[in-house]
Amino acid sequence: MSKKEIRFGVIGCGLMGKEFASAAARWLHLTDVDFIPRITHVCDAHLPATEWFRQNVASVTRATADYRELLADPEVDAVYCAVPHNLHQQLYIDIIKSGKHLLGEKPFGIDLAANEAIMRAIADHPEVIVRCSSEFPFFPGAQRIAEWVAQEKFGRIIEVEAGFWHSSDLDPNKTINWKRRIATNGEYGCMGDLGMHVAHLPFRFGWMPANVRALLSKIVERRPDGKGGMADCETWDNAILACEVKTDTQAFPMVLSTKRIAPGHANTWFIRISGTKGSAEYSTKNPKQVAFLPYEPGAEQAWHMTDVPYKSAYGTITGGIFEFGFSDSILQMWAAFCDEIAHGRDNQASFQCARPEEAAMSHKLFTAALESAASGMTVSMNWS
Repeated sequence: MSKKEIRFGVIGCGLMGKEFASAAARWLHLTDVDFIPRITHVCDAHLPATEWFRQNVASVTRATADYRELLADPEVDAVYCAVPHNLHQQLYIDIIKSGKHLLGEKPFGIDLAANEAIMRAIADHPEVIVRCSSEFPFFPGAQRIAEWVAQEKFGRIIEVEAGFWHSSDLDPNKTINWKRRIATNGEYGCMGDLGMHVAHLPFRFGWMPANVRALLSKIVERRPDGKGGMADCETWDNAILACEVKTDTQAFPMVLSTKRIAPGHANTWFIRISGTKGSAEYSTKNPKQVAFLPYEPGAEQAWHMTDVPYKSAYGTITGGIFEFGFSDSILQMWAAFCDEIAHGRDNQASFQCARPEEAAMSHKLFTAALESAASGMTVSMNWS
């Protein structure tokens, strides 16, 4: 099968840029796809950071410290941009104006004003495909729950909880980084860094909060500055958002949580849905297992625990008996993005990447959450 080659530039050669390169190198893991990404040009303001790509990715022919050189390169069709939040507005807008497709990291701007500027650029360039990175909903267990929501297996929704928890910042001796500073991460703190992962499925299901009451925590207030001193941590470590969802047919509470300091959790994404006809739970802590509780009036209530086979949005060479992991979910996300570039609306994706409109919704929610935390009040949402 001949495959359409999509030439990529990478802006930001840190951890996630390397994860994309790894996913591209594993493209042979996918079956029956007629497109393939090739990373041809890499950029990092700290030029030595590009050396890993030049040594490990044979398709890379150019490396630069100036992203404008990458955007001017006719050998680049699309861009993956993974930079701190304060750089999103300028870089994302320039990428979109250059006519190159964009997969950008969340939260699509350091604050609401930056996001609105990015959204205006997207509206002015409808020919450019723009998506937001969010890998976890591509896990088979999450896909199974999405199928059940579409099939209305839950009946009337009683409540929903979704979260993304890790404990990498539990150690108070960990050196401060850009995510701890408002100037680079923004006032959202953990919400901006982790929140799109949590909101992706609820927003895709149409579960829009009518209001929010936020509980935000700063747990480690000072960290080593890497120079022998200590520095103030300015951003929120953990966030719990208690929301009320109101649809045309029902209303129910929904709790969304993002935690950088959650003891016992290395990198846990989860969703729980309770309903009058059925309830379900899925967590990446047990990636092969999804739980479902069917309910009939008067009948016994019993959870059914099922091992979810390795069944993904895009077929792979892996047999169903094996375990799906993060490297698989990021590969699936990239396949969905490349599929849209290759085929537009005729793509075969059963589940698509997070949309910029969903990232914009998260900004409105997180802005309201900051207002709620400051006032101690429940804040109403205005989605118009």
